[in-house]
Amino acid sequence: MRAPSMPPLQSTLTLADDVIVADLFSVRDCLRWATSEFHAHRLHFGHGTDSAWDEAVALVLGALHLPWDVDPAVLDSRLLGVERGRIVALVRSRIETRRPLPYLLGEAFFAGFPFEVDERVLIPRSPTAELIEQGFSAWFEEMPPARVLDLCTGSGCMGIATALHLPTCEVDLVDISPEALEVAKANIVRHDVGRRVRAVASDLFEGVAGQRYDLIVSNPPYVDSRDLAAMPAEYRHEPDLALGAGRDGLDIVRRILREARTYLNDGGMLIVEVGNSQRHLEAAFPEVPFLWLEFERGGEGVFALGAEDLDAYADHFAASRPA
Repeated sequence: MRAPSMPPLQSTLTLADDVIVADLFSVRDCLRWATSEFHAHRLHFGHGTDSAWDEAVALVLGALHLPWDVDPAVLDSRLLGVERGRIVALVRSRIETRRPLPYLLGEAFFAGFPFEVDERVLIPRSPTAELIEQGFSAWFEEMPPARVLDLCTGSGCMGIATALHLPTCEVDLVDISPEALEVAKANIVRHDVGRRVRAVASDLFEGVAGQRYDLIVSNPPYVDSRDLAAMPAEYRHEPDLALGAGRDGLDIVRRILREARTYLNDGGMLIVEVGNSQRHLEAAFPEVPFLWLEFERGGEGVFALGAEDLDAYADHFAASRPA
């Protein structure tokens, strides 16, 4: 599987940086220095890492094209000057631009697989990765889903990872953004799943009229207007279309709840991430028995509803309108 070419950096090394490059020798040196710099400049972490140390590890290993599970003995390896310069430039760019690290590297990992990412798509970080790795076995214990729809797909990470973990299923990736679908198509090619995965330009379900699925998964825009305004600088590099969804963050989710049953087979499942807008969803539909999922690696705000639930509460979903 090829490594992506890194995007050009926006940071130019200064004379002071040249001195730093000369003083760094090993991978361990670079990790220690990068961690200190991230702490000193109070960066926000939330795009695959949650601490300055984890961010430093991801940056240094990514810059060197080394795997996450590299032999610890590599930490004491001496680096070439060009490698040290690349690491220092990445650290400077991360600090000066506040661009999330996956955009700087051009790659993010999700459910155990690498995906190409840039500012056209949201950076993969959904807790649904755990469900994908488990093959959605909580609902498909005897037989995996034959057809899966990844709604609001972005980079295509959820649908493609599902196809990789479940090699017999067929997957449709749907997004309204032509730019996002370009990235999704690149990831289809990267993972060689074109025989079972297709990308469809569509405003939610419009482009898959007449299709039926055993499983619909979605990480739609769900950030409410207050949270959107308060987001750290790192999130402002992500496409607004993939984040904001009205005053209560539920403009897209309401549509999904109203329309999903038409495209879901009997016995099928709908799984949707709504993040911090969970409280808004519960307030909007107090009578609906959303199953809120728990994750071993953390994360919340993901619900599951079966086809029978969508039938039972169809009138409530139909009557709901944006806040």
